[in-house]
Amino acid sequence: MSETAPVKFALVGYGSGGRIFHAPLLASAAGVEFAGVVTTSPERRASLPEGLTAYDSLEQVAEDGVRAVTISTPAATHADLAREAIRLGLAVVVDKPFALNAGSAREVVAAAEEAGVPLTVYQNRRWDSDFGTVRRLVDEGTLGELRRFESRFERWDPAREMSPAGGGTLRDFGSHLVDQALLLNGPATHVYATVGGGGAALDDDWFAAIRHASGAESLLWGSWRQGAPGPRFRVSGSTGTYIVDGIEGMDGQEAALKAGRTPASLGDRWGVEPEHGWGRLYRGRAGAPVRSERGRWDLFYPMFAAAVRGEGPLPVDPDDAVRALEVLDAARVSARTGDTVEL
Repeated sequence: MSETAPVKFALVGYGSGGRIFHAPLLASAAGVEFAGVVTTSPERRASLPEGLTAYDSLEQVAEDGVRAVTISTPAATHADLAREAIRLGLAVVVDKPFALNAGSAREVVAAAEEAGVPLTVYQNRRWDSDFGTVRRLVDEGTLGELRRFESRFERWDPAREMSPAGGGTLRDFGSHLVDQALLLNGPATHVYATVGGGGAALDDDWFAAIRHASGAESLLWGSWRQGAPGPRFRVSGSTGTYIVDGIEGMDGQEAALKAGRTPASLGDRWGVEPEHGWGRLYRGRAGAPVRSERGRWDLFYPMFAAAVRGEGPLPVDPDDAVRALEVLDAARVSARTGDTVEL
């Protein structure tokens, strides 16, 4: 097969994550041929769009000439399915959380390295419009020396039934928030965390404080039961603070996909935030709006396809996801013991 040909992809799992967040992006991605879905559910097979193959297993996927898979299944199955895909020589995208703990994630990374198989983790929130704007302001020096990064995924849905299938709220929201904190501020040295509500096993309604080797600190919150969500971001430096509202400023790509809009249907309008959703730069009481960067979740799959063809780097280094899980592991220990955990 020509290396310039599209990379044939299959999606493993067709629950809400696969159906809403992966399938439309795979179908829209340049350099990708979205071949089908691995699912044994009769209902989900019946709901597949026309033209997609319903596969019974990863073995069948490999036999059909598929080169890469995305694993979007319950969190507890990620590591085992990733290892199986690697054994079959399939390039792998693993949805977050990468695994239930850092040790299991390291084993998957080692297996991929030994097999020479591309492996990445779906940390799509690196391409949020609001986080892209934070990175631009930091890179430009607009905020001066970065001191504190406050970040929240707080939502009001008290009737939501918490399920361990996603690994709990700390692993779910925390996989994104910790990844962003480490990408912005570098390695963590100390972690302190609290967890409340929803049962300890589900890690709902959590807070984590991270001290970084750079001297900066990250304060992170995650909850489905917060009636008054705080700012999505408050990023403070020596010369200014950037604040993104918790409701109006939330990156709009998730809402777009849930509404059935895709990069294919929106074209250049995909990921463009309205002005009322822009954050504001403060130096004292007065704040000025800051144009938001365009959200680019649509870049992830073309980047991974290029990496599979040997034409570019992985969109996310899996070692980054291991380091994020080390922080999340430490957060659970801290929440249980009440101690600050040194990494």
